Amino acid sequence: MHFIVYDLEATCWEGEQPTMTQETIEIGALKIDRYGEVLGSFSRLIRPKLHPILSHFCRQLTTIDQVEVNRAASFPEVIEDFQDWCGLYDGDEFLLCSWGSFDKRQLASDCRLHDLETDWLESHINVRRQYHDLKNLRKFKGLKRVVEAEGFEFTGTYHRGLSDAQNLAKVFVKYIDMWRF
Repeated sequence: MHFIVYDLEATCWEGEQPTMTQETIEIGALKIDRYGEVLGSFSRLIRPKLHPILSHFCRQLTTIDQVEVNRAASFPEVIEDFQDWCGLYDGDEFLLCSWGSFDKRQLASDCRLHDLETDWLESHINVRRQYHDLKNLRKFKGLKRVVEAEGFEFTGTYHRGLSDAQNLAKVFVKYIDMWRF
């Protein structure tokens, strides 16, 4: 069993945009064994289909450059590589682990947008919810605050896929025997 600690970045706009469909623009992930050892990393940008031009707000928030996104592969190409990296095609057992439910919902939405299967997303835990239950916290805290509260330095760039996954992995590994799945 491997744990896939991952984070997504998606298209976004300032304020409420109920008519705009978000699309994944970055996947960052670490593959971790049951002992907490990092076995590898995955980091790819994705060219969005519906809204290929990133908003100013999105570029500022994520620091993802429009030129990089223009050169990126499509969602179906990247997700196939991600699934292969996770071990899906080799029959490896893995558990997707994200901070909150957004990442799983967003991947499912993108898969549906591109007529791809979503059943591979079922093996998933919401680390944020379980962490807050573990700590008996009433109010959800952001990843950065939790990482620092646990005595770790938040490294890398906030709101970037791989950096956020690496920081989440610090908390995940600290409590690796406590997660319910």
